[in-house]
Amino acid sequence: MIHFVGFRGNEFWSAVKIFGQPDFFHRVFDQRAKAEFMDGDVVVFANGVEDKFSQFVFDDSAVF
Repeated sequence: MIHFVGFRGNEFWSAVKIFGQPDFFHRVFDQRAKAEFMDGDVVVFANGVEDKFSQFVFDDSAVF
């Protein structure tokens, strides 16, 4: 599975060109996103997002 974390705007499309469409999209790097990462998954972080772990959980499904 491919996870995109924290992408906004044009950088999303740049990542799609390299990795293909993501199976999961996480708006923020939080415990909920981290719990979905499994061994063998590819996790692609937007620039600087991996250093911004949020202690608060964001409900990604509420945005779609």
